[in-house]
Amino acid sequence: MTETLSADRPILKTIADEYIARRGNQLISLKRGLITKEKFMEDAAEFISENYGDEAAENAALLKEFEEYVFGYSRLSVLIDDPDISDIRVMSHDCIRVKRCGKRTDSGVAFSDEAEYRSFVDYIAAKNRVSVSNLSAIQRFTDSVSHPDFILRFTVSMPIVNTYEEPYLCIRKVPKNFPMLQDLIGKGMMDEKCARILSLRFRLGSTLICGGNSSGKTTLLNALKETIPDDMAVLVVQQADELTTMFHPDMMFLHSIPASAESKANYDLENISIAGLTMDVDFFIIGEIKGSEAVYMLNAACTGQICAGTIHSTSAMRAPDKLVDYAMQASRYSRNELMRMMDCFKTIVFMKDFKVANVYSCKGWNEERGELDYERLV
Repeated sequence: MTETLSADRPILKTIADEYIARRGNQLISLKRGLITKEKFMEDAAEFISENYGDEAAENAALLKEFEEYVFGYSRLSVLIDDPDISDIRVMSHDCIRVKRCGKRTDSGVAFSDEAEYRSFVDYIAAKNRVSVSNLSAIQRFTDSVSHPDFILRFTVSMPIVNTYEEPYLCIRKVPKNFPMLQDLIGKGMMDEKCARILSLRFRLGSTLICGGNSSGKTTLLNALKETIPDDMAVLVVQQADELTTMFHPDMMFLHSIPASAESKANYDLENISIAGLTMDVDFFIIGEIKGSEAVYMLNAACTGQICAGTIHSTSAMRAPDKLVDYAMQASRYSRNELMRMMDCFKTIVFMKDFKVANVYSCKGWNEERGELDYERLV
């Protein structure tokens, strides 16, 4: 793939800067679907012709590079296209790290200088309708349309909050064609027996999937939710668009929108979860539980909805405590009352190193010991 916006192509850099600084509304309209790719490129071709002469061959080559820049991700495109890479971390213009097949290593890719990298950061922000500035120095956003195979989850932090003088850019790649349970068996995440147990229990009672970073929690949840019968209405609430569906006809997806310097609109997981409880929903999923939305999930589970979610935890037995800690942030329930409510979560799955390490069945509240009883199944 051509590496665009390089130091030896100052004209291309000038065109890119024009579209970032003065024609950003066209990028926004393109992102929103208000104009087509064809219309966008027609306008770009006209701009190039008016400003850089009438050499047809040179203009066509320049337009092609600009198209790759706009609809790809410049020097990072080769890393985004690589199916073995799950995460990209740009530490500086000449230090780009990747996680390839679970192992962190140097990418072998670099921007030509700091100016090119800063221009690239400005571009991807404009492309995804966010502003990076001293007033919004940390931004999180998702691009679900640019790449045919991956949803791209971005986190950008600018120098005002960094120790060093260049932005940090982290990209998490989420496969659109995510693996099904049978695929995960083939990848060694679990065996056939474990898959049958999880599939059955997931559809009959609430499930909590826990583990550390990049342990496979979301991957497993994505696969399990595809086993939900078509006659069940499903609501999925998440911070970023990591959970999608390939088959289910009655599955709604809502994501949070944080307030920013440009907009005071704020729809966090708590707000969306509250709205979810007013819908006609049979199955309620929170992509990652990390705050007071936990109490609404517990209430949903206790009122008959089947629920599922992921949560960070160092072990299966610590996951209920973590969820209860979050629930206490937005409720007047005591810890004891919330722990009793946790018996609605019939299955707890602990993930480690992209494998199902443990599966526990909740047997209910033990009055004598004042705690939940669990039986290990896997």
